Formats: sequence, C-alpha cells, structure tokens
Amino acid sequence: MSANSEESSEQGDIGRIDSHNPATGELLGSVQSSTPEQVLAAVEKARIAQATWQRLDPKERGKRLMHVRGGLVERAEEIAAQITAESGKTQVESLSMEITGLADLVTYFGKRAHKILAPERIPLHLMKHRASYLHYKPRGVVGIISPWNFPFLIPMGEAYMALLAGNAVVLKPSEVTPLVADLGRELFIKAGIPGDLFQVIHGRGDIGAALINSNIDMVCFTGSVATGRKVGAACGERLIPCILELGGKAAAVVCDDADLDRTAQALVWGAFANSGQICASVERVYAMESIHDELVSKVVENTRRLKHGDPKDMQTDVGAVCFPRQLQVARELVDDAVEKGATIQVGGQQVHEDKGMFFQPTILTGVNQDMRCMRDESFSPLMPIMKVKNEEEAIDLANDSNLGLLGYVFTKNRDKGKRLAERIQSGTVMVNDVLVTYGLPETPWMGVKDSGLGRVHSAEGLRSLCQARHVNHDQFFTLPREMWWYPYGDKAYKRALGALRLLFGRNSRKGL
Repeated sequence: MSANSEESSEQGDIGRIDSHNPATGELLGSVQSSTPEQVLAAVEKARIAQATWQRLDPKERGKRLMHVRGGLVERAEEIAAQITAESGKTQVESLSMEITGLADLVTYFGKRAHKILAPERIPLHLMKHRASYLHYKPRGVVGIISPWNFPFLIPMGEAYMALLAGNAVVLKPSEVTPLVADLGRELFIKAGIPGDLFQVIHGRGDIGAALINSNIDMVCFTGSVATGRKVGAACGERLIPCILELGGKAAAVVCDDADLDRTAQALVWGAFANSGQICASVERVYAMESIHDELVSKVVENTRRLKHGDPKDMQTDVGAVCFPRQLQVARELVDDAVEKGATIQVGGQQVHEDKGMFFQPTILTGVNQDMRCMRDESFSPLMPIMKVKNEEEAIDLANDSNLGLLGYVFTKNRDKGKRLAERIQSGTVMVNDVLVTYGLPETPWMGVKDSGLGRVHSAEGLRSLCQARHVNHDQFFTLPREMWWYPYGDKAYKRALGALRLLFGRNSRKGL
C-alpha cells in the first residue's frame, strides 16, 4: 500500500498533531507528538513486557487475543464512525473492509496459530539416527509504521499478528489518522493485553526514523516506495528483518469473452472503493478492441450511478479523499492525459471544495502507455481504459511497470484466466474479481518488483514474525564418537571415499 504514512500535513504546533475530517475540514482532535527519548522508553518497556508474554504458548496467546473480537463487535458502529470521520471512507467501507476484516483475521489465526507455530519436523534423508525440528520463536519487539488509507485494519491486523507470534508491538500510525490508532490499542488493552506490550507513539517522519533506529527487532512498514527504500536500508544497516508493503499499479486485462456486465461492475468498485486509495485498486484497464467500446459504455453507466459525497450518509458510494497530496496527483494525471489526447468520459474534477476533499470518479479513454495515468500510481479515483489488439499485448503492457502487487484478468474461460494470471508479474492475480484478497487471511499478501518485500497474512506471514530455530538431536541411540571426528589419517580418508562411492557413485554417469 502506498499511502504516504511518513508524509506530514500542514500543522501549527510542531509538538501537536491535529486530525481533521477530510470530508468537512473539521478538527476532530489532537495528539501530542512523541519525542525520540519517549520512543526509546516505549521500546524498552515493550521489551520487558514481552519477556513474560513470550512464555505463553501460542494457543494461550490466541485465546487471550480472541477477546479483541468481542470488543470489535460490541463497538463496531463507534469504531466505524471514527474511521469514517478521520479517513473519509464511507460507513459501509469502514465497517466491511476494516472492522469485519480484522474480526475475521483474529478468528482465523486465533484458532490456528498454535498449529502453524508448532515445532515442525524436518525428515532427514541421511543420518537417520538424528532428528531435526524447526521451532518458531518470537523476535522480540516489532515496530509498525502504518498508513492513512486503512488506519484501522492495517495497523491493528499487523499488531495482532505480531502479538500472536509472541512479540511486543510499538506502533507509529500515520500522523494523518492518529485517533483511530489510539482507539484500536484501547480495544487490545480492554481485551486484557498488558499495556506495555502494545504501545502507540505519535509523530511524523523523524519519529518513524527514531523507531527504526531504536532497539527494535523487526520493522513492518506500509508506505511509499521512496520511503520504503530508506526503511529497508536502515534495517539493513542494523541487520534486522523488515516487511515492506509499498506501491501498486494494478492492471486489469479484459478478454473478448468476458462477462461485460459483471466486469464493468467489478472495475468500477475496484477503481473507486475508498476513493481509489487502495494499493490493490484497479489503476489501469487493458480491453480487447472487439469489446472496448461496449465495456466503456457499461463502465461509464455504472460510474454515473454512483453517489459521491458525505461519507456519513449511508447512501453514499464514494466518499472523500483522505490526503491532500492525492487531490493534486489526480489533477496532474488527468491534465497530463488530456493534454496528450485522452478523453474524459465522466468525472475529472475536484468537487465540494468548500466542504472538504472530493474528486469525482473519473473514466479516461484514448490513453496510451506513455501517459502518466498509465505509469504513475494515482492512489485516487481514476480509471484509464486502453484499447489493445490482443491478449499478448495486454500482458506485455500489464507487466510494463516497476510495481507488481495485484493484477486482474476477466474472462469466461477459467483455464485461460488461470493461464494469463500466471504470466502477470504480481504478488497476487485475481480472475473475475477485484480487491478482496487482503481479506483472505489464509493467503499471503505480497508484492514483487518495487511493491515490497516479505509478506503478511498466511501461515508464512505469521511465521515471518518469528525467529526460526533449527534443533537437531540424537534419537534411538548415541554413538561413542562420529566417524568424521578427529583423528583423521589414512583410515578416515578411505572411509570418506568409500562412503562417497557407496552413496553417490552407482548412478553418477546416468545423471539424475
């Protein structure tokens, strides 16, 4: 996800961080920025608390953390209202995407973590008298730097996974949406988690840097590619692992046999949900020339039906833009496309400027690959649709990007859909659907190219929050000495040569 969590909005008092409603400009509240000294103190308190927490087995940790789900359900409407007020997404999206998504994550891993993190036996093909096991041990203190586009689901989901793995957490949320993070931590504390085990610090980029350079053991960062490189470099200097969730420029390939009614609805939701501020958003569409015009007509028709405005209104489909910079990006990309010959089919304007930050859901046609709207991540409600000759051209253009998080294919032929999906260079490719894979906890969320490193969710994602420890021990019997120990000499050499020929010599000329 490319929400620039490290960027600051305009503030007055450098020690105070104000939170504003992007739909109205209303001041929602303020938090005090942490100091570098407070960051260090938070990390040390977390480390002390983690020493006790890590001694609980994963099943007990999962049982205790399951109480978070009760708070989510009981306070769902309160939390959704806070998310909507601070991020500008609609009430429906706050509830279904952020709160329900976290509840499912808690439920899924809470019931399965003890199996996922159980010691794993590694069968040995030689040395059968010994046994090897892989153990998953907590890393210690995990630092999380989270974005504004999903100010509840991303930080609370990552915190939950880290805690479940036996770690402590120090979270620095985006300075654009600080209040939601405090509310999320409150849920964990009321669920019975020790206060020092999960701490929230507030600040801008300098506080994020202070957290990375403190005595933490791992970093989970969601933000821009540029800052992700800096985070990765800083972690490399300290030789600590990091998970980097960075940008996306998801391409949708629409084949000539696609169900155009379903495809048009999917593309509209995939491009404009959360005002396009999702790293998995449909940011470019490649449509076969035989169905291009009909697809455009259906997409425009669906877009015109959207209600755009007050995110608190339950009838609203598309809410506000959360971050001022994204309004500027949207205007720049639309202007660039029009100057180079593109046509605005619908939208293209900032609206309700006196009330807040809103940009119309926008469809662009007549675009080409050299336009910025096809190359730069927009993270705003833009959908450029490009006409292509065939599937080969579409796949080549889809892969012509430095980003590779999500990709989409639309076709009635499932075999073709799977075949094309395997050729798109992305961490995840969906066939005939959009966006929802972040909400599948058993599957990995990951990117290739500049979209990041590591993965979250899935068994692998949970294990990546642990230190893998290989233990090899004797079983059955223990020999007085091993044949490869000292002393060496002629006999040792002959034994080694004989063993080589016995084990590997018979079929050496036949290859594998």
